[in-house]
Amino acid sequence: MSLLELLLLLAVLFLVTKSAVLIRNRFEFTALSSCKITPEILQPTVAVCVPARNEENTLGICLDSVLCQNYPHLKVYVLNDRSTDGTGDIIRLAKQRFGDSLVTLSGAERPSGWLGKPWACHQLSEATREDILVFADADTWLEPDAISKLVAAFSKGSQDFITVWPQQKTVTFWEKVIVPLVYYALLGFLPVKYTERKPRWMPAFFHQKFRTLFAAACGQFVAFRKETYKAIGGHTSVKNEVVEDVWLARNVLQQGFRMRMFHGVDAVHCRMYRSHEEIWNGFRKNFFAGFDNNLWLFLLMSVLHFLAYILPVGVLIAHFFIPVSDTSLILALTMVGIFLIHRLLLGTWFRWPVHYGLLHSLGVIWFQLLAIRVLSDYFFRKPVTWKGEAINQEVKSSQN
Repeated sequence: MSLLELLLLLAVLFLVTKSAVLIRNRFEFTALSSCKITPEILQPTVAVCVPARNEENTLGICLDSVLCQNYPHLKVYVLNDRSTDGTGDIIRLAKQRFGDSLVTLSGAERPSGWLGKPWACHQLSEATREDILVFADADTWLEPDAISKLVAAFSKGSQDFITVWPQQKTVTFWEKVIVPLVYYALLGFLPVKYTERKPRWMPAFFHQKFRTLFAAACGQFVAFRKETYKAIGGHTSVKNEVVEDVWLARNVLQQGFRMRMFHGVDAVHCRMYRSHEEIWNGFRKNFFAGFDNNLWLFLLMSVLHFLAYILPVGVLIAHFFIPVSDTSLILALTMVGIFLIHRLLLGTWFRWPVHYGLLHSLGVIWFQLLAIRVLSDYFFRKPVTWKGEAINQEVKSSQN
């Protein structure tokens, strides 16, 4: 067996494993919209907290959707985090329309050692008195019964922490190519059920020690019981974390609380980014942190993704110009077939244009180029900014 055939075979095994996880998640990753609402469970008071920094393009839709919820015991809190655009005007108009249902706050100067979003969320949490705290990004919007569904989910499973992965809206070419890969990575690697319970194959001792490895969350929409939020230290416990959502989930599991993940199809929506520049800078700030800043894991996954999604396409192209063994050709065709089926499954699930799955390898190449840039930032300590604020330099300074 040649080296090429060996590498392709290794990648096939990687994709087969990913297939098993993805198919399992298709059956076990529940939609928030499926939660049943009954009058007797609609008792807790709910605070929806929306941090907003330079969100004039999205905040109006977000606030309208949250303030028009059909849940009876709801209050909305929005914090203008020193915005320099029209965010403040949008908040004032919403306040005029909705009155006491909307509490408005002005963000204080960020203390040393804090990143912007955790600091904004901390300020919001300090203003609340409700039983359930929901933190929703300003680029999300909700169906009218989303909060009722959320409360039903808390009640049904006696959950302490819930996160919802929104149904992502993609409009531009690069949004359609790049954004679905985030969900593909999550749902192809993490059996969602393991965030809720111990894997049956794992001894209890090991699960007790390593259960936080199964933690995941989407910071676009997270919700806590108030007492749980306080018990884990709230956003103070993640004040300098770029992927604060994942660390909040880790803290929840570490302290023995119950969590659950839902997907937001027909309930919670988001348009994550609106241009290629936003996509690049948005992922640049948290790509490495998503691997827990582990250089070797980052490099390993980069190699595996090259072998699984770029190499087989290269083999199929190369065979028109140079001799390629039949075994290599069959393996390459098998791999391309597998990941295109993956994308078909994902596209129909989250209602993305399925034909963009044909550009899956292009999206992987995009992330490979981003990885090179991220490694350059890491090794040469280049500053990364987001919405006018330094990200990686703040983290480094707080860790020194």
